[in-house]
Amino acid sequence: MAKTAVFDSDPTAIAKAKELKREMKKILEEDDGDLCVQTIDQLQEALSALKQATMMRKKKISSKSGSLDMLEKTTVSSSCPDEFRCPISNELMRDPVVLASGQTYDKLFIQKWLSSDNRTCPKTKQVLSHTVLTPNVLIREMIWKWCKKVGIETTNQNHSSFVNDAEAVTRSDREIFNSLLCKVSSSSNFQEQKSAAKELRLRTKKGTEFRALFGESSDGITRLLNPLLHGSNPDEHIQEDVITTLLNISIHDDSNKKLVCENPNVIPLLMDALRRGTVATRSNAAATIFTLSALDSNKVLIGKSGILKPLIDLLDEGNPLAIKDAAAAIFSLCIAHENRSRSVKDGAVRVLGKKISNGLYVDELLAILAMLVTHWKAVEELSDLGGVSWLLKITRESECKRNKENAIVILHTICFSDRTKWKEIKEEENVHGTITKLAREGTPRAQRKANGILERLRKAMNLTHTA
Repeated sequence: MAKTAVFDSDPTAIAKAKELKREMKKILEEDDGDLCVQTIDQLQEALSALKQATMMRKKKISSKSGSLDMLEKTTVSSSCPDEFRCPISNELMRDPVVLASGQTYDKLFIQKWLSSDNRTCPKTKQVLSHTVLTPNVLIREMIWKWCKKVGIETTNQNHSSFVNDAEAVTRSDREIFNSLLCKVSSSSNFQEQKSAAKELRLRTKKGTEFRALFGESSDGITRLLNPLLHGSNPDEHIQEDVITTLLNISIHDDSNKKLVCENPNVIPLLMDALRRGTVATRSNAAATIFTLSALDSNKVLIGKSGILKPLIDLLDEGNPLAIKDAAAAIFSLCIAHENRSRSVKDGAVRVLGKKISNGLYVDELLAILAMLVTHWKAVEELSDLGGVSWLLKITRESECKRNKENAIVILHTICFSDRTKWKEIKEEENVHGTITKLAREGTPRAQRKANGILERLRKAMNLTHTA
C-alpha cells in the first residue's frame, strides 16, 4: 500500500484520490466475502490516505484563494485610482451606481445608507429627489479594464456584467436611436413625432445604452429639443416626454450633465416647462435641474439663468407632486453662495417661512432656510415674518434632531444680528429651558449653536445689571 504523498498541485491530488478509490475497490473485489483483519487494515489505510489527500487539496485551494484575496486587497489599497473607490467604503467599487445627486457609489454601501432612512447624498449632503440607483456603465467598464490591466481577477458574474454592459450598445440600438431622433426632430408628421418622443422617454428610462448614446451624439440633445423650439405653445404630451428624457439622460453620468446643461436651449426650455407645463412636466423639470446641479460648474451656470424664480413659484404653489423636487433643486443650487442672494431676492424666504410655519415639508425647507440666513436680508425678512416664534417651537417640539439643528442654526444667526429678538428668546428659555436642553442633548452642531446663544444672553444680562 502506497503511503500518503505530498501533493504538489490540484491535478496531482485529484489523480491520487482516484488511484486510492480504485485500490479500495480492488481490495473489496479480491476478498472472498468475509473481511479479514488484513483486508480491514488495508481499507483503513486507504481511507486514511484518501482523507488526507482530500484535506490537503482543500487546504491548498483555500491557501491559494486567501493569497489571491490578500494580493488583491494589497494591490487595490495601494494603487486603486480615487475615481474607482466608493466614497463610503473607500474600497474598489464592484457594482458602481449613480445616486440622484449625480455621485457614484458601490451599490452595496449606498443601499445600506439609504436603508437607514438617510435621504441625503453622503458626499454632497444634498437632499435626494428620489432614491433610484442607476448603474454607472462607464465607470464599471473602466474598473473592469483596470482590474484586468493590473492582474486583479473579477468573479465570473462581475466579468459577465462588465462585458455585457460594455457591449450593451449594439448596432441595432444605434439604428433605433438615430431613427427616433430623426422622427422627433421632424415636424412633418406630428403623430410620428409624438410617438418618437414617447419612445425615447421609455428607452432612456429602462436602459443605460440610450442615455450613453446621447452622450456620444454631438447634436442629439438639440434634435431631441426640436419639437419645443418651434411655436409658442408646444404640445403638453411632447413637452412632458422631452423634459423627462432630459432628466433620464442627465442621471447617466457627469459628462452627460455637462453636455445637457451647456446646450444653450436646455435651461430656457426648462424654465418654460416650470412655468407652463403639466404638474408632471414641472416636477420633472425641477428634478432635471436638481440632477444637473450636482456639478459645481452647472450650479453657477443655472443660477445665472434666472431659473430660481420659477422654482420658488413652484414651491409656493405647493403641489405635492412637485414641491419636493423644487425644494431639492433650490437646495442644490444654493450650495453655491452666489445663488443664495438670488434666492433671497426672488422671494424664497417668504415662501419658505409660510410653508414651515404651517408645518409643511419642514425637513426639506428648514435645510434651505439654514443656508439662506447667511445673507443679511434673509435675517431681516425672517424677523419681520415672526420667524423666531415658530423656530423656537420647532426647537422645542420637533422629534427630528436635524430639524432642531437647522432651527437653532437660524436662531443663532438671528440672535447675533437682531438684538430686538433677545427678549423673545430669553422668555422661551426661562419658561421651557429649550436652548439649555438642546445644548445638552442636540447634535454636536446644535450644541455649539445653543451654547453660543446662551453665552450671548448671559453677556446681555450682565451688561443690563451693570448698567
